[in-house]
Order: sequence, then C-alpha cells, then structure tokens
Amino acid sequence: MASLPVWHPDSLAARLPFLRRRAVLLAATRAFFTARGYTEVETPYAVTAPGEEVHLSAFATTRVGTDGSRTPLWLHTSPEFAMKRLLVAGAGPIFQLARVWRNGEGSDRHAAEFTMLEWYRPGASMDDLIAETTDFLRAVLPPVVTSQGVRTDLRTVERLTLAEAFNRHVGADLLGTAGDAAALATAAGERLRDGEEWEDLFFRLLLARVEPHLGQARPTFLTHWPAAQAALARRDPADPRVAERFELFVCGMELANAFVELTDAAEQRARFLEDRARRHALYGVNDWPLDEDFLAAMAHGMPPAAGIALGFDRLAMIASGADRVDQVQWLPELG
Repeated sequence: MASLPVWHPDSLAARLPFLRRRAVLLAATRAFFTARGYTEVETPYAVTAPGEEVHLSAFATTRVGTDGSRTPLWLHTSPEFAMKRLLVAGAGPIFQLARVWRNGEGSDRHAAEFTMLEWYRPGASMDDLIAETTDFLRAVLPPVVTSQGVRTDLRTVERLTLAEAFNRHVGADLLGTAGDAAALATAAGERLRDGEEWEDLFFRLLLARVEPHLGQARPTFLTHWPAAQAALARRDPADPRVAERFELFVCGMELANAFVELTDAAEQRARFLEDRARRHALYGVNDWPLDEDFLAAMAHGMPPAAGIALGFDRLAMIASGADRVDQVQWLPELG
C-alpha cells in the first residue's frame, strides 16, 4: 500500500505528537540561551562559498540582479562562517536556529534539508562549552531519554578522548600511528583496502568499532581529535598532535560537533587549500571560489571563542522519542 502524502490529515496526525514536543523544545532552547546572555541572529542562507568541508555537497542556485547579472550562489551547509564574521564584528555570544542544506543525504537520521542550532561564546574553553552543552541538554530534556531503542540517562556524562576510545574499542594507538595507514591497520587487525589512506581507515574504524559504543547509557563527549581532523578547531597548545574538538553522542546518535575555534587566518587559509584540493581530487568538482571575505575577517581579528553545531532535528527525535527524522519535521521533503 502506497504511503500517504505528507499533507494528508492522517499523515500529519501521526507526526503531531512529535511535532508538538518539537515546538516546546524550540521555545525552551530560545529561553535557555536568552537567559545566558546570548543574542539570536539570522544570517544569509544563500552564500558565495559554503565552505571547504571535503565530504559535504552543497545545493547550487543563482541570484539574478536587477540588471540581469547572474551570480552563482550555494545554500549553506552551516551558518558557521557567517556567525564567525559576526564574532569579528563584536556581536558577542550569539546563537542561531538555521535551516541548512546538504545534498545527497537521507536516512532515518539524515535529511537533505534540516535545522541546525549553532552557538558561539567568545573566550570560552572546551571545558566551558562541554559544561554549557551539558546544562543545555538537562534544561530542555527529561533526565532519561529514549530514541531508536536506545535509553540514555542525562544525569551523568562521559568524556573520552579519541585516543582513549581507539585504545578501548579498537586496540590501536591512534596518535602513535597517525598518518601511517599500514601501521593503524596492523594495530587494529584489519586488512588495508586498495587505495585506502589513513583518514579513510580512521573513519572506517570510528564508524564500525567506536561509535556503536558511544552515547548509550549516558551522553558521550568524544574529545581531542587528531590534528589531521582539526577542521576549524585550533590545535591543543598542550599537545599539538590533537585539536580542541569534540563530538557529542546521545541515544547512540552523533548530536553535535564543536571546536575551540581556530583564529589564525594564515593557518585557516592553508587548511582551506588542503581540503579544497582533496575535495576536488575525490569528487572532480570545480565549484565556488575560496572564501576570501571570511579569511579577511579572520585576519582583521577573530576573538578567541568556542562554538558548537547541534542537529536540532535529532535533538527533537531524542526529546520526543521519535525513531525517524521525518517524524519531527512539519513537512518532510516534498518530491
């Protein structure tokens, strides 16, 4: 039997209990950040450069000017770059509930269009951000939550470095084998696949042997990522082999990704160019120009800050007990 269209009254009725819980969650989220001195901001969704993330694919669009000129634009995959510009401008602690788009994604936990909650606090450390994220979860969720059959108690949390996680669940010295795919494969008891590089094997092991153990009985903050996976995080001053980055897992799901932000414009440019070359080599695309305006903002002087991107639809799944992301979307993807 064919499924009902999403606009059908019976289809909405099935989603409505989850959606009403989402609405309560939305109001509680705004109240939490407003009470802590954050300002809610809104930034453009269509941008000239959506970032250099290697494995994300952006939706393309075009802006037509009043003079008939045509400018290629991209629906952003995160409001991060725009919000960091506001940090440079002196906006102070800010948060945003933004619609974002990531092409080629779709599953019980993924949608091509979804809502991202991002917040940034100047002067915050990783410890500060972990503490605030924990406070946020406890403020907007009940003490015990269940989604996709996983029950998580929020009253205690686990902090685990990636090196500790690989030692515990893979039996490998992650940092000791960094950059050496053959050494990591041997330590993990895995056969290296044709053409598989260290990063590929790292993610294969992370997904297959580490993540299934995270965010189960309690939330897990997976911290201190290898420097090669620093993304937009700064290196740890105490150990430059790792970056001040963490991911949060609740109910077995990756819920958030966070950084103590990189503020060095020259290092950011170098990372952008490296990621850009890798993305083009893997996917054969020649897409948007390098985001020179963002790099200029960083060079002007981005304040020390920590920031986090949290999947709001997944948070709504956890809050409502939903098992699929489309249950917490008012109108799931229209054909």
